[in-house]
Amino acid sequence: MRQDEIWDVEAAEGYDTPGTGMFAPEVLTPTVDRLVELAGGGRVLEFAVGTGRVAVPLLERGVPVSGVELSRPMLARLREKVDEAALPVVVGDMATAVVPGEFTLVYLVYNTISNLLTQDGQVRCFVNAARHLVPGGRFVVELGVPDLRVLPPGQDAAVFGTAPGYIGLDTYDLVPQHLVSHHFRFHEDGKREARLSRSTHRFVWPAELDLMARIAGFTLETRHADWRGAPFTGESTSHVSVYRLGG
Repeated sequence: MRQDEIWDVEAAEGYDTPGTGMFAPEVLTPTVDRLVELAGGGRVLEFAVGTGRVAVPLLERGVPVSGVELSRPMLARLREKVDEAALPVVVGDMATAVVPGEFTLVYLVYNTISNLLTQDGQVRCFVNAARHLVPGGRFVVELGVPDLRVLPPGQDAAVFGTAPGYIGLDTYDLVPQHLVSHHFRFHEDGKREARLSRSTHRFVWPAELDLMARIAGFTLETRHADWRGAPFTGESTSHVSVYRLGG
């Protein structure tokens, strides 16, 4: 399934969860604070801007923001919050789309680079970020660490989350580094069929990501376990990596 098919009208309508989940202040505020700091007063570009979870708060903090977005339904939701003049967006693939102007910061949040399903596509994403940056500009990637230790020997699936009315299951194909997240949602009455949605990702190890960055002319500046700056360790489940163009 293509990414523009996954992020359809139904997905866009259910994406925003104000005040909870990825929209909770304890999640969103540190993200925005760190990006404001890294922008250094310059223009910023978000790849896969979506409904504006991060871009709109940045704009409210006085940071000029542009975006790239493949899904027209997601962009339509963004346009309910802010118009094109305030937050211009180019419709296209984050690995190839070109946005006018230069930026001090390009960023990708919440595992979005994994939506590019080949190593080639992910490298092109780094190259595209470099194309948009001023010398010394930064590219920030937030990405989960592959959790292959959860797989029992000989198995290719693992449950990653449960809640009332919900089960999340990941299936893995280790050769192309693909995982498919399956989200099962059940009706409260228990009498109707469950609703299933899926998304496909290419998981990437931090070391592989660093090599992609070097190919595009970046060097790793910092890596932390979260937006607050917690140390990144072998037990970290995700990372926020900051790459600087030209070292």
